[in-house]
Amino acid sequence: MYHPTSPVSAPPRNRVPQGFATAPAAGGPYRTRGTAVLGARQPHSGRLDLSGPHGARLRAALSLVHRVCPDFHPVQVLRRSGRSALLAGSIGRTPVVAKCLLDHSPAWVERYRQEIGVYRTFVRHRPPVRTPRLVAADPDSCTLVIERMPGRPAALQRHPVKPPPGTDVRAVLGALARLNAWQPPPGLFDRPLDYGVRLARYHELGLLTDRDMGDLRKLLHDAVHSGGGQGPGWQFCHGDALPANVLLAPTGPVLLDWEHAGWYLPGHDLATLWSVLGDAPLARRQISLAAQAKGPAAQAAFLVNLMLVLTREIRTCETAVQRAMREPAPAPGGPAGAPAPGEEQRLLLRRLHDDVGLARRAVRAVVGTR
Repeated sequence: MYHPTSPVSAPPRNRVPQGFATAPAAGGPYRTRGTAVLGARQPHSGRLDLSGPHGARLRAALSLVHRVCPDFHPVQVLRRSGRSALLAGSIGRTPVVAKCLLDHSPAWVERYRQEIGVYRTFVRHRPPVRTPRLVAADPDSCTLVIERMPGRPAALQRHPVKPPPGTDVRAVLGALARLNAWQPPPGLFDRPLDYGVRLARYHELGLLTDRDMGDLRKLLHDAVHSGGGQGPGWQFCHGDALPANVLLAPTGPVLLDWEHAGWYLPGHDLATLWSVLGDAPLARRQISLAAQAKGPAAQAAFLVNLMLVLTREIRTCETAVQRAMREPAPAPGGPAGAPAPGEEQRLLLRRLHDDVGLARRAVRAVVGTR
């Protein structure tokens, strides 16, 4: 008989197995995306360097910000890449953060416009969690200026090297529970994830087996038909509920990065949080129990979400490994014991495959009881 506490509740480990204790490589897809540095207590780096090719991109970003917010005074570059720039500054005495998209490819334009739309909606319909206040935005240029919130990030990496303290995990879970229970007015948010299409794509890529597809479709049917429309069968979720997207402030957690927010099957945020806490078995057990507390349909939805989230992480990690293998070997004389290029991603990939095996067994156990 299927035991209710067994799904994806990894047993405590007496030792840290290979693949669990190494940090993702700097600059890889598992580094922090810069959202967690929105806290107002980050130190400033001084004068901005606007010289050279990188300076030209910063000047372009500042030009976009000044179009929508002429009083913006830049202080610090929080993140800069060929795709976007994240700038800290102020408007008068108010600390703010400006996000600018520099690479206007369709996928990234859609993502930035989605986040701008969410922040605009939050002006009139406040969620039951703390979020930065919208200051200014321009969907055409994909520029967003928001309040800079105080606090420390719950994690610095997508997959934290050191498990967050239990108090931090409970604070994040409490904020997600309040958000997931929110019922905004109909029509304000979309469903960002087409579950059937995503399952079919991963199956076609060979990431899901035929049996996986059959089992997940059964669970998907149970979850979807537990309630119609935006009723019990759907839940408002952040969509990217990583510890790195949460600031822990004295007044409570602050959720950042809302471009994936919308209606999901129940448990998507919990599945995302579970997927990145590979070194925190107690936290994972707590998340699993929270997912099961809402009944069989919510449990089925959580497992579907978990398989999709873990498979997505594997795809991203495999891309990182392939990219690292194409990079030139490091010069001799590097730090003793330094990992080879891509080694961190390979260790992470091994752990993610173990997690998928754990989730797969939970899915089969649940399907076997139906």
